[in-house]
Amino acid sequence: TLLHHHTVAAAMRLVIQRVKSASVTVDQKQISAIGPGILALVGLHHEDTESDLQYCAKRLMAVKLWENDNGAAWRQHVKQKGFEILCVSQFTLYGTLSKKNQPDYKLAMKADQAQTMYNQFLDMLKEGYEKDRILDGKFGEMMDVGLVNDGPVTLVIDSREDKKGLLGSQSSSVSLKDGEKSNREER
Repeated sequence: TLLHHHTVAAAMRLVIQRVKSASVTVDQKQISAIGPGILALVGLHHEDTESDLQYCAKRLMAVKLWENDNGAAWRQHVKQKGFEILCVSQFTLYGTLSKKNQPDYKLAMKADQAQTMYNQFLDMLKEGYEKDRILDGKFGEMMDVGLVNDGPVTLVIDSREDKKGLLGSQSSSVSLKDGEKSNREER
């Protein structure tokens, strides 16, 4: 199943959600907030490299989650819409459960290296877009993440999905289009 594949994949992982708004609060103080755009939970695997960062940055900027001016679904990406991206580092994306049902995060990158890689990922996004449209939480802190889902639309991007045959771009876009058609037929 999909979940089984994701627990064994060695790749940078993004869980992205199309949002109407999202925010991050630390110690009861809001530190970041966006309007329409993407909330991206960012998980770094202990084997990730710069090429994993580049792959995920490129895919995040290119994912077409919005309709175009003619109403055709899944045709425009965040830059075309002028929307924002809020990134939140989340090592728990590489959590597994022990036989005692306790979380284990041994697959996640260690904090010092992860912070450096995460900041490098943010820099890549800022270089590919407007710096003020890329926001983030506070690395290593307990964060309250608030969001208003738009759809809801939630996707997973793994940096090595094409190489491993997981969630290939064609199957992802086909399932999105199929889902959109079936939602329209139900209305």
